[in-house]
Amino acid sequence: MRTNLYKYSLTLVATTLLVACSKVPGDILPEKKMRDVMLDVYLAESLIETNRTVYPDTVRKAALFQSVFRKHNITEAVYDSSLVWYSKNLDIYMQVLDMALADINTRIRDMGDVQASAAPNTNQDSINIWPRRDFSVLYPAALFNGVIFDIRPDRAYSSGSSFVLGMRVWGLTEQMRYFPEIRMAIDQNDTVLYVNKKVTKDGYLETILKGLPTKQIKRVYGYIRMDNTDKNYYKVYVDSLSLMKYNYGSPAMPASAPTDSIH
Repeated sequence: MRTNLYKYSLTLVATTLLVACSKVPGDILPEKKMRDVMLDVYLAESLIETNRTVYPDTVRKAALFQSVFRKHNITEAVYDSSLVWYSKNLDIYMQVLDMALADINTRIRDMGDVQASAAPNTNQDSINIWPRRDFSVLYPAALFNGVIFDIRPDRAYSSGSSFVLGMRVWGLTEQMRYFPEIRMAIDQNDTVLYVNKKVTKDGYLETILKGLPTKQIKRVYGYIRMDNTDKNYYKVYVDSLSLMKYNYGSPAMPASAPTDSIH
């Protein structure tokens, strides 16, 4: 009896601490719950993208997403309202994305969107390390409106490496309330550098992030996403996706593209 009471007390304390540490309102999905739902939503979207003959219409797609909500014992309305809240609290949303990034690559490997090996030799120069499909479609009905990438090489990238995320975007209009957002970050042990960019016009664009020349790079990660609270119909197409890695001082590093600010 004492053992059971002790276990119950530990569970109660842990639950109390978890609730106390949560930064979200009571009617919004907490961070870890939101992470779990987002993972399954992303899996469902990957499944649809790779099995279009199985999910040819909106009815079957909606049924798949409803199965995700049933699994987590929530409604679509709760998920939608949580997305709206998180989109207005980007710092917390980034924490949720970071939690999702830690698990998402393994979980979607069997869905056809396999994260490729960056390169046989991480010291190679001028190589494309983009790990996912080279295209994506952004639209308001998508439950996770974007793509996440997370690259953790077996051997750290060399100090001072630069990364250029390139893509071609089309389908944007001036009437849109929201535009695609890009976030790219690199982890250099105790230092994280990142860059944010908003895409406001069609065409090809590059986002550049340079690492510090004194520390190796253990991780490159980020997302391309679009706020999907806009109820107007749209489709924004992103293709020709690439993520080029250049060694420090590489002559192949594009000189014409501006370097984004580092925060």
